[in-house]
Amino acid sequence: ICALLFASLYVLCHFIITHFKKQTDFAAVHDDEDAAVNRIALGMCTFTLAVALGAVLLLPFSIISNEVLLSFPHNYYIQWLNGSLVHGLWNLVFLFSNLSLVFLMPFTYFFTESEGFAGSKKGIMARVYETSVVLLLLTLLVLGMVWVASAIVSNNAASRQSLYDLWEYYLPYLYSCISLFGVLLLLLCTPFGLSTMFTVTGKLLVKPRLLEDLDEQLSCTRFEEAAVSRRI
Repeated sequence: ICALLFASLYVLCHFIITHFKKQTDFAAVHDDEDAAVNRIALGMCTFTLAVALGAVLLLPFSIISNEVLLSFPHNYYIQWLNGSLVHGLWNLVFLFSNLSLVFLMPFTYFFTESEGFAGSKKGIMARVYETSVVLLLLTLLVLGMVWVASAIVSNNAASRQSLYDLWEYYLPYLYSCISLFGVLLLLLCTPFGLSTMFTVTGKLLVKPRLLEDLDEQLSCTRFEEAAVSRRI
């Protein structure tokens, strides 16, 4: 069930990205190596978008499945909507969200910008090696900065020991911080988007003329006609 849900989201996200992407970025590439790199980047971006869409739809799916189970408690065909499925989906979304955030998106960006090390044989693997080295150096740089900041703020053994709990503490904390930033950005941009939407809709639609005074318009039209007649 999880594989079918993710496959459906992946196909949907693939159609969304291919609909909005620029044709010059993927279709107009004549080099086979660049075309392969762009296809790999497209697959990674589609995977990340599918995970993000799954994270967005996970809460409504949990609520709807719970309501369906409460409405039909003895129906055999919907017993697969149980708590084990929802719990497994939550774990998979959390795992793939951290994987996409920490590895896939930086790897995709560096992979599309890479050209291979100087003097090495050109090809996909040369770009993979360069991207892996750059991503490893970036990871070491970020961990070093976190270590130095932790030593400056709290210079004791407990704070340094807590840095080893990367998977249990720092990745959930990073995921929560980025989710909070996304929610704040959504709250900030939603009013501007709604105002722009209503402005564009008001320009496209014809405003109703239910409250206009027809006698006043007729008198104005007669005055304009008389003025044009005098000018002629």
